Amino acid sequence: MSKKNKPDQFGFVFSTNPDFQFEGDSQEAAATLPNEQQPLKVKLDTKHRGGKAVTLVTGFVGTPEDLETFGKQMKNFCGTGGAVKDGEAMVQGDQREKVMQFLQKQGYKKAKRI
Repeated sequence: MSKKNKPDQFGFVFSTNPDFQFEGDSQEAAATLPNEQQPLKVKLDTKHRGGKAVTLVTGFVGTPEDLETFGKQMKNFCGTGGAVKDGEAMVQGDQREKVMQFLQKQGYKKAKRI
């Protein structure tokens, strides 16, 4: 498929309407909430990971750059690897206690352990 006829994220390739204007994502990234107001949830997950456990932190409200920074700080505190994907921060292994300590130290008051 040529670059000219490349479909967008909604599947539109071509329109016969000469007045058609595609409206892309007009939403801007949400501003990052203060640490005290973040509704974070910490849980252990093994699904689709070959039986390996990861600690997931979900519910972060903010820009992707702030989430990357948050994930990096959390990985450094726990001393393990991890990743940030699909709005979730992952830390390798069962690190729920260390992650909760990190969140309390950083001032995340609403963090819940699931």
